[in-house]
Formats: sequence, C-alpha cells, structure tokens
Amino acid sequence: MPNDGSAGPADERSELERLQARITALEADKKARAPRHRWRSFFSALLIVLGCLLAPLAVVAAWTADEIGDTDRYVDTVAPLASDPDIQAAAANRVTNAVMEHIDLPTLLEGVAPADRPLAEKALGKLGGSLESAIRSFVHDKSEEIVSSGTFEDFWTDANRRIHSAVDKALTGSGGGAVKINNDSVTVDLGPVVDQVKQRLIDDGMTAAAKIPEVHTDFTVLRADDVGKVKTYFRILQMAGFWLPVLSVLLIAAGVLLSTHRRRVLVVAALAFAFVMLLLGGGLTFFRVAYLNALPDAVSQPAAESVYDTLTRYMRTMVRMAVTLGVVVALAAWLSGHGRGATFVRQAWHSGIGSVRATADRAGMRTGPVGPFLRRHRTWIAWVLVGLAVLAAILWSYPTALVIVGIALVWLLVMAVVEFLAGNPEEGHARAADVSSGQPTS
Repeated sequence: MPNDGSAGPADERSELERLQARITALEADKKARAPRHRWRSFFSALLIVLGCLLAPLAVVAAWTADEIGDTDRYVDTVAPLASDPDIQAAAANRVTNAVMEHIDLPTLLEGVAPADRPLAEKALGKLGGSLESAIRSFVHDKSEEIVSSGTFEDFWTDANRRIHSAVDKALTGSGGGAVKINNDSVTVDLGPVVDQVKQRLIDDGMTAAAKIPEVHTDFTVLRADDVGKVKTYFRILQMAGFWLPVLSVLLIAAGVLLSTHRRRVLVVAALAFAFVMLLLGGGLTFFRVAYLNALPDAVSQPAAESVYDTLTRYMRTMVRMAVTLGVVVALAAWLSGHGRGATFVRQAWHSGIGSVRATADRAGMRTGPVGPFLRRHRTWIAWVLVGLAVLAAILWSYPTALVIVGIALVWLLVMAVVEFLAGNPEEGHARAADVSSGQPTS
C-alpha cells in the first residue's frame, strides 16, 4: 500500500507534465498556423474584392459583345422603337421640317390662272403665317401617317441593320455602311420617308410638292462626346465579353475556396457581388441623366430617352439577374450552415416532408429499393442537382432574374421529391424494430 501511495503522486505528476507538454505543443502549433491563416484570409479577401470589382465590367463587357458584335441581337433590341410614340413623333417632326424647308408659298400659285394670280398673291400676303401653319399641319399629318405605318417599321429595321455597322465602326474602328457618323453622332437618313411623304402630298392634291427636290435629313440615334476616345475601351470590352465574366466568377470562387470559413465567406462574397451589381444599376440611371442633359437642343429628349432605355434594357436585365443570383447563392449558403435560424428552417423543411411521407405510408405507399438507394446517396444526389442547376443557368440564352428564381424553385421541388422518397432513416429503423417485435406499424 505505501508503494502504491508513493507511486500515485508520481504518476499524476508525470501525466500532468505530459498534458502541459501537449498544451505547449498545441499553442506552438496554433502560433505557427496563425500567420498562415492571416495570409490565407488576406489573399481570400483580395481575390473576392477583385472579382466583385470586375463583376460590373463583366456585365458591361457581355452587353457590349452582344449588342455590338451581334447584328441580329442589336436589331431585335431596337426594332420596338419603330412603334414607340416618342420616336414616331420625333421622326414626323424631323420630316415635316425638312419638307417645309422646300415648300415656297408662291409656288402654290403656279396652278392659278395668270389673270387671278395678283389677287391670290394679295390674299396670301394677308394670310401669311396662318396659311403656312395650315400647310405645316397638313404636311405633319401626312408625315405621321407614314411613320405610324408598317412601311416605317420595315424602313427602321433595315436602317438599323445598317446602323449596326456604323456603331461597330464608331466604337471599334471597323465596319462601314450607309449610315453616317457626323460630329460624334450616329444618324439615320430619313430621305426615303421624306419621299413617301412627298408622294402622299401629291396624291392628296398638293401638286407643288412635286417640285420638292431630293431631301436628306438626319435623325440622331446615338450621340457621344468624342467617340474616338471611347472606341478603344469599347473594343477591349467587346474582346473581353466572354472571358471577363468567367474571370470574375473564378476570382470569387478562388477566394471562397482559399478562406478558412468557406460557408460564411461565401455568404459575404455573394452579397457583395449583389451589392456591386446594384451599384451598376444605379450607375446606369445616373449616366442616363448625364447623357440626356448633354444632348443638343435639336435632339428630341423623349425620343432620346426611349432610345437609351431600349439599348440598355438587356443590361438592366443582366443586372437584375446578377443581383438575384447573388441573393440566391447567399441564401443557399446560409441555409446549409449550422446557425440557429438555418437549423430551424431545415428542421421545418424535413418535418413538413416527413409529415407528408407519414401520411403516404399510412395510405400504403411503398418506395421499394428506391428509398434506401436515395438515402445512401442523398448527398451526392443533392450536389448533382446543384451542378445541373448551375449548368442550366450557364446554358440558358440570356437568363433573367425570373429564370434564376425558377431554377432555384425547381431545384427545391426536386430535392423535396428526393427527401420524400428517401424518407427518414431513423423512421425506417423504428418501423423495422416494430415489425421484429410484432408491433403494428403505422
């Protein structure tokens, strides 16, 4: 017994020394790892910040590549402008002004008999402006008839196909076409529309309109102060239209993978991505105001607003899609975490599906070998479905915010079906125990 008593404290001291040595080693290891963690966190944050900063440029680059590099896409974008009331009003006013510049009131007397001409000239002198206003109103009505017809829509579509070459030439230095670029403006020659108005005037009895010469008048579609300075940047954006979005996503993904708390960092990165996309949307609104304020007085403000809103429609769609994508990814990462709120949501999800499954079991539904298979491979199936959802978003031609939400909802629906068919392993064991003990199953 004495020997046992003397050996006890020695063993305790030895165990204590071993524990102290272990603690010292762990603290030393922690201190050694701390700089590595700090460097990983630094580079992780740096990559995510760079990816988020590139994200707005990526959207602009993708839009530029689509609108400038794809003629059909551009024409589809601007085709609705032909039926826009502001565009029609601006075009009608431009055509009316061009026609009135070549209508001289004395020429209207050419059809009057020589003996009656002095009296008519005297009457014209008294009528003066009122007669000119009446003629302008008449010409304007005929112009509106033309620009609101299907003929103008065909002309607009054809002209914008040629405009695309001019825009490409203006912004990339290549291309050509009949559409002109003057004073940093891309314009459409409304000469063919003037010819149609002239013929309509002749048909309606204004024979003097036949003497109107060939008229060329420009309708400004796009304007930028010093196109030459920006075309290089647009060329770069056009070339980077595909790779810049990929680079942005890869940088953010690399930052998340490099971090030590990946789920938490993924939530922050996704929300940061959504935030910078919101800033881009705000920038589009700010630039709209600045662009319209910089236009000369001769350009119709309502028509310019319609053109700007139409050309940037797809970019705004991309911004809304990107914001939605960021929020969906952040929400998914948060729900997969171990926080109290996320755990409660998951438990409610499983409880709801479990209740439906229990009802189906009581009704006699059996899944056979499908249930055990799904239970064994549930995690892999979930990741495969995530991969399919990502692939669907990538392969979707011009996805919108609704498309992203729809893909997320479809994923949730399919996962609900998988959970329903897989059932709860604990419930399965309980049913097996009940059967083996002879107790009735529910």
